[in-house]
Amino acid sequence: MWIPGASLLTKFLLPSPLLVMANPFTEYYIVETQPGSNSLLIRVVGDGGSISKGKICSLKARAVLIDMEEGVVNEILQGPLRDVFDSKQLITDISGSGNNWAVGHKVFGSRYQEEILEKLRKSAEHCDCLQCFFVIHSMGGGTGSGLGTYLLKVLEDEFPEVYRFVTSVYPSGEDDVITSPYNSILAMKELNEHADCVLPIDNQSLFDIISKIDLVVNSGKLGTTIKPKSLVTSSAGTFKKWQEKPFDAMNNIVANLLLSLTSSARFEGSLNMDLNEISMNLVPFPQLHYLVSSLTPLYTLADVNVPPRRLDQMFSDAFSKDHQLIRADPKHSLYLACALMVRGNVQISDLRRNIERLKPSLQFVSWNQEGWKTSLCSVPPVGHSHSLLALANNTCVKPTFVELRERFLRLYKKKAHLHHYLQIEGMEESCFTEAESSLSALIREYNQLDATKSMPVEDLPRLSVAV
Repeated sequence: MWIPGASLLTKFLLPSPLLVMANPFTEYYIVETQPGSNSLLIRVVGDGGSISKGKICSLKARAVLIDMEEGVVNEILQGPLRDVFDSKQLITDISGSGNNWAVGHKVFGSRYQEEILEKLRKSAEHCDCLQCFFVIHSMGGGTGSGLGTYLLKVLEDEFPEVYRFVTSVYPSGEDDVITSPYNSILAMKELNEHADCVLPIDNQSLFDIISKIDLVVNSGKLGTTIKPKSLVTSSAGTFKKWQEKPFDAMNNIVANLLLSLTSSARFEGSLNMDLNEISMNLVPFPQLHYLVSSLTPLYTLADVNVPPRRLDQMFSDAFSKDHQLIRADPKHSLYLACALMVRGNVQISDLRRNIERLKPSLQFVSWNQEGWKTSLCSVPPVGHSHSLLALANNTCVKPTFVELRERFLRLYKKKAHLHHYLQIEGMEESCFTEAESSLSALIREYNQLDATKSMPVEDLPRLSVAV
């Protein structure tokens, strides 16, 4: 099997809470590429673009897996997908970061920088046309927030022309890591300065999506039978040899996000979108690079034929707060730009019609009223005839940052747990004040944009050209 665009991407997956996403993402990837097969062999394109003349190769993920504990990495190496990941492209430690950003960033960052760079170069050498790096990390712990953001600086220094996409999982207010506000706000400063695009994800939103799906699954109502493998929370199934764990459903949602995001690089389509076009079209200002994502449909019903109106519902759901991967309501906030990445049996006319239908209910900044970017990939995701990933540069992301700052200030005003950070070489109290200032400046930028919501859009006259 030929994988179009397989040489375009390099991914990092880290740390322990998110390293397990390597399994569902890779499993879905294989099932999408080779439906009905569990083979780890692929046929790559041969001379003259001929697939039949291509040679058979084993499937290997272009990924560097990093964790400062060994447990999750060992689990991957003992699992059914162990042959997909190159054991020479793994970096682990024993002690862990102890939920301390300073340990992950200052200690492990400098300690493993050269080893990371070496493995990074090896992975990049296999890419014919390197488009971007994906960094997948959590914000609340020590390794994900600290070492994860250290990687961004390394990537910026070594590959300044390659885009850096980051998927960051933000802790909820009920997070059991007491120092997560410190870790998150210190990481935010690095994301502001070194990332090209950040796709924030909120644990609570993932829980809410799972709960919504469970209500439908367990309702027992007529007409609510769900098509097998169509749940956005379910595993692809082909390689699953173990009992699913509590967080697998959450990881599967994020895996589906990444699959849709990279679909244009992997499959053909009438209107494919390069990854660099996302940053180019959706990020009008360098710091405002936080994109709110939504996935739809969350499932497909097996006992009805989907009429055309259901396709329209897919587009409407993408702007509903119930489908966002962070707690946000983009429909009642201000858009800077929006991308609609469609997969499957959808026509360009359907896409344009739905944009025109939804436009009156969405408020865009006055200087970018036509701020839409669209793509159509021919291959649908597993279990669906079509799907939609919406990426919105929208001021609705601001409440997440405001809440994070409030949680940080509650701890910082008491100087609680500060000594754990200050005992690390290179850490000073100014690191916290600078991080808070960086986040406050970001919030102010969103406030300034929100203040323009009530301003009327000027109907500028067309330029007259004398002939």
